[in-house]
Amino acid sequence: MSAEGTLTTTGYIEHHLTNLVVCADSSRVDGACSGFWSFHLDTLLVSGILGLVVFGLMAKLASKATSGVPSGGQNFVEMVVGLVDQQVRDTFHGKSALVTPLAITIFVWVFVMNAMDLIPVDFLPTALQLATGNSHLPFKFVPTTDPNLTFAMSITVFFIALFMGLKVKGFGHFMHEVFAVPFGLKLAPVNLLFRIVEEIARPISLSLRLFGNMYAGEMVFILIALIGLYQLPLALPWALFHILIITLQAFVFMMLTIVYMSMAAESH
Repeated sequence: MSAEGTLTTTGYIEHHLTNLVVCADSSRVDGACSGFWSFHLDTLLVSGILGLVVFGLMAKLASKATSGVPSGGQNFVEMVVGLVDQQVRDTFHGKSALVTPLAITIFVWVFVMNAMDLIPVDFLPTALQLATGNSHLPFKFVPTTDPNLTFAMSITVFFIALFMGLKVKGFGHFMHEVFAVPFGLKLAPVNLLFRIVEEIARPISLSLRLFGNMYAGEMVFILIALIGLYQLPLALPWALFHILIITLQAFVFMMLTIVYMSMAAESH
């Protein structure tokens, strides 16, 4: 921060990559929460509002769906649902009414959160700062650049897959698989170690893949914004290319979720 109160280049980057943190016990030490619990208020608000808006619109369109000539909105939603449902049919071979709704929720929600990255980096922060009167208020508008959100989603997928495995196979079969696969019961400790490593690696890789790609994309937008008025020749091509990235990352997160559910429901 310079003496005049304007942000330096480093301060500008840090400001855009800093979450609005609320301490659970309202205590801070050197600007950071002193306790264990803290909340990234911007991540919670933006992800929650986006979820309510997009799924509220989908529910409204579903309530007005007709078997005749569909409206543009109904046609688009049916296309997305049909695409996801086909991916589930091709990948998941078990019987569960949960997988398709879960896959649709993940794909749509992750996509709209990723799409916040396409809004110019200074547009929403400036509007918020003018509304609050705080010119240095940190607020990240892309929830998937927050590892707390991506880890929360991947851990949720992990527990759902674990629950599905127990439900489909039963406790006895599930535990036999844990201790006997792949080397047999004689090497149960080795099998258990491999299983633990495999289970831990899934949510970590799932979350870091999404976070890393979106964080890198946001960083590029911020660096382009530092150019000032001459950023358009670079910002527009990168934004067009980034449309592919945000769609691909939502699709990959959804597909890996379906794969994990399929692995949980299948028997060795």
